[in-house]
Amino acid sequence: MPVPITGAEMNSPLYKYFVMEMATPPAESYKKAETPLDPAKAHRAPDLNKLFDEGYMYGEIGYTQFEDGTAMLANHTLMPGVTPDMFDWWFAWHGLEPLRYKIWCHDEHHQAITRNPEKARDSSLSMKERYWDTIHDVKEAMSPEGPVLDIMINFRNPADIGFDKEKLKDFKGTIVCAGNEHAPVIMVHFVRPTEGGSELRTRFWTGWGVREGKPFKMLPDGAKIPTDGVKELLLHNIKEFTNLAVILPKVYAEFKDQF
Repeated sequence: MPVPITGAEMNSPLYKYFVMEMATPPAESYKKAETPLDPAKAHRAPDLNKLFDEGYMYGEIGYTQFEDGTAMLANHTLMPGVTPDMFDWWFAWHGLEPLRYKIWCHDEHHQAITRNPEKARDSSLSMKERYWDTIHDVKEAMSPEGPVLDIMINFRNPADIGFDKEKLKDFKGTIVCAGNEHAPVIMVHFVRPTEGGSELRTRFWTGWGVREGKPFKMLPDGAKIPTDGVKELLLHNIKEFTNLAVILPKVYAEFKDQF
């Protein structure tokens, strides 16, 4: 059942995207999410620069818990018709009013509001710079029946969380990422161009934060991240980004100049 919506939102030109049927994720993605990855082979936070390597890694879709109690999830989403520039625009744009977040995943997204609206609207900045070093206050559930969570996302310059500055200079895609020394999670959306669009490679490392420009383990020794929540986040991620891949080219074409 879709999240609540106001009368004013029903009169918005965005409303047609809210009432669209959600895109159906690939069955193969959900199948891969059912079985935990081998932690000995899975991608670790200190190795985040491996995303720059050609080809693909073990476990591009899945989740696991490592021997130190931290956990990770990975997701891979094909985004035909979506450019890296569109992806940057989306993260600069969608935090300015609740309906923009609701159309992304109308079953589970309630709102994502930036604390820095003036920066999001600053036309002197690139789209990346409009969301770098900003905070979004998010309300969302991981499933239609699940509780609505309050989440704070601190978007960062990729160079400030550990991505290689020289590799970033030559990278033709974009990286939307979050992480600091206060919250034990690092989020990475690594977008690289493909013929006719882009592909998104997502990572969440839970139990990890960022300090002095690189990942560090925040989870106390002996503690373990519950994997049920990690799997639930993966399933939500598969759902939301499958839908974003479908609507983003249309939303961008209609609203790209409307901040």
